[in-house]
Amino acid sequence: MDNFIEYKLHTLSKSKFRSKFNLNKKDKDYYTSKGLDVIMTHADDFIKTRLSDAYPKNDGKQTPMKGHPIFIAQHATATCCRECIRKWHKIEKGKILNKSERKYIHEVIQTWLLKQNN
Repeated sequence: MDNFIEYKLHTLSKSKFRSKFNLNKKDKDYYTSKGLDVIMTHADDFIKTRLSDAYPKNDGKQTPMKGHPIFIAQHATATCCRECIRKWHKIEKGKILNKSERKYIHEVIQTWLLKQNN
C-alpha cells in the first residue's frame, strides 16, 4: 500500500489547488510539540467524527482551511470531505467508511505529514 499512497500523493501534488497546502510555522511547531502519535490520534478522531458517516454533517464544509495540521493535511490529500474522497480515492459516498477505508485515510494523512516534516 505504501507505493500506492506515494503514487496518490504524487498525483495530488500535481493539482494546483492541492499543492498549495503546506504546514506553516505554527502548524509545524504544534506538530513538533505534540508528536506524530498525538497528532494522528487527532486525525483518527476527525476521520471518525467528520468523515465516517454515510452522510456527514456539513459535508464539503466540515474541514476548516486552517487551525490544525490535520486540517491542512486533509485538504492537501483530498481527505477533507466525502466528495473529495470519492473523486481522488474512489471511496464512494453514501455508505459508512469501514475500518480499512479509515485506516487508508489515516495512512495517507500520516504519509503527507511525514513528508512535510522532513
